[in-house]
Amino acid sequence: MPPVSAIVITKNEADAIADALTSLAWADEIIVVDAESTDDTAAIARRFTERVYQRPWNGYVEQKNHAASLATHDWIFSLDADERVPEDLSAEMRALLRTDPDARGYRMPRVSFYLGRWMRTTDMYPDYQLRLYDRRHARWEGMHVHESVKVSDGRIGYLKSELQHYPYRDLSEHLIRMDRYTTLAARQMFEKGKRATRLELLLHPPVAFARNYILKGGFRDGKPGLIISLVNSYYVMLKFAKLWELQRD
Repeated sequence: MPPVSAIVITKNEADAIADALTSLAWADEIIVVDAESTDDTAAIARRFTERVYQRPWNGYVEQKNHAASLATHDWIFSLDADERVPEDLSAEMRALLRTDPDARGYRMPRVSFYLGRWMRTTDMYPDYQLRLYDRRHARWEGMHVHESVKVSDGRIGYLKSELQHYPYRDLSEHLIRMDRYTTLAARQMFEKGKRATRLELLLHPPVAFARNYILKGGFRDGKPGLIISLVNSYYVMLKFAKLWELQRD
């Protein structure tokens, strides 16, 4: 079975990093690249692995590719500090690698625990993530937001077991992070030549609500599904409003 290197990038994740690294006990090695945290993140990480490195923050893509470059093994599993690998997912990955897999990377569904429940509706699910990959044929790419692993050659496979995600403690944290991400998303769209029109500002938010609440079943999750659908609609509005602000300036 090909050995697997698990990589995690961190910055001030002292409240989450222990649980994340505990869920990686199945990996052959664990590498943590810490962006000069001012809390106890690095010290906690060293309880689980000696491979803890300090590096100034240089963006998600650069941090994750750097972490992969430090790995001893070519098969990489990338985990964020707010994610966990349950036993069924680690067992599925180990069983897959025993078969000499022909794919270069594998996507897995990600389920988020938010507003008191596991959300399997709205845009939050299945939220497929490519996290297990062969670094000889794949690497992280992207600009300011929504970085992802791109496979240069070969096919991509899919796993059935879910990766667990704990994205926000509460709505306040959600909104604070949304402000930062919409700023980055607007800048990314602007740099790609995208411009916001009046029609897009008018139509995109209600379309996002309808997609989340109706097409993706948010109504089945009661008030949490309604709240997430409304917040996702607001995210879209804010992103296009900030894009308009950039193009006006």
